[in-house]
Amino acid sequence: MADTKTETATEAAGLTADSNISDRTRQIYRDSLVWDMVFVYEPDWGNDVRLFPRWHAAGVHFTSVHPAGDRHNIGEAMRRIARFRNDVIRDPSGCFVLAESVDDILRARAEGKLAVGMHLEGFRCIERDLNMIEVFYKLGVRFVHPIFNLVNSIGGGGADRADVGLTRFGIQVVKEMNRVGMIVDGAHASYSATMDMMDVSEDPVIFSHLGCYSVRKHFRNVRDDQIKRCAAQDGVVGITSGGYYLGGLDPETYFRHVDHVAQLVGARYVGVGMDSLERPEILQAFIDARPDEWPGRNEGMWEPMGFIQPEQLIDVTELMLRRGYSDPDVRNVLGENWLRVCRRVWKRAH
Repeated sequence: MADTKTETATEAAGLTADSNISDRTRQIYRDSLVWDMVFVYEPDWGNDVRLFPRWHAAGVHFTSVHPAGDRHNIGEAMRRIARFRNDVIRDPSGCFVLAESVDDILRARAEGKLAVGMHLEGFRCIERDLNMIEVFYKLGVRFVHPIFNLVNSIGGGGADRADVGLTRFGIQVVKEMNRVGMIVDGAHASYSATMDMMDVSEDPVIFSHLGCYSVRKHFRNVRDDQIKRCAAQDGVVGITSGGYYLGGLDPETYFRHVDHVAQLVGARYVGVGMDSLERPEILQAFIDARPDEWPGRNEGMWEPMGFIQPEQLIDVTELMLRRGYSDPDVRNVLGENWLRVCRRVWKRAH
């Protein structure tokens, strides 16, 4: 069943027998666990469960949505999480599974379904109450980037002028995330805050969705010493689909970021974290309205405004194989690396 769905997806994306996709690539992609660590959940923007069939058809087995974060208080976050859970659990198609464990993900894959998990973009929504971290975990939140772009009570944001590390409260947050089994994510945090996270955390710290600064100079992108520290802790760097972080909108550009991490520290430490929107113009309007949170418009930081598509992951797979990546390395990048970290960190969840 799953094989049929994946083949249908490749055909829908124009990846037919006369394309540049080899039979070997098709087979490896079909046999691999394909894991997209970040899916934008914004129902008012049209990015929600209505797009899951597309991810499913593109051969993706798991994706994680962020229903809430730094723009929400506890009550708002709870309502948005409740809406997401309800949308997935009550979906009439039966093609989606709410995943709270590694076993849920693997079972959904075996059944030919898309597993969907949950994370948060910023921890202002705990309102400085450490007890809320376990509550969110029990609701299904499995990883969080505690800081979103701007400084909060936890630490510095990647878009701020000052490079601020973790606060004392931020150190407590990381330790409590470790205790409950929630993965710490350095995406959107400042350079110093991410280094502090990796100093404090007993578990691997990830970067769920960004690009590499050495390939595309953008304040959101991860630098080589951050990548090396992440790999030293057995973490993973997830490559985003955003053209503005990558510096282009083609699979070759996406591959350059994947390859940079792989050449620097090994293919064991890079994965996929797409974070894409169906309607980029909505994000552009959002950025224009919040220049303090999303600086750099005049310097071209938000161009090209667009995203690599999930159907193009097979093109990236083709590029990896052409450039000499082994079959196991390709499978690691497509999903096994994320699986490894989640097996290690999630508690009572595998």
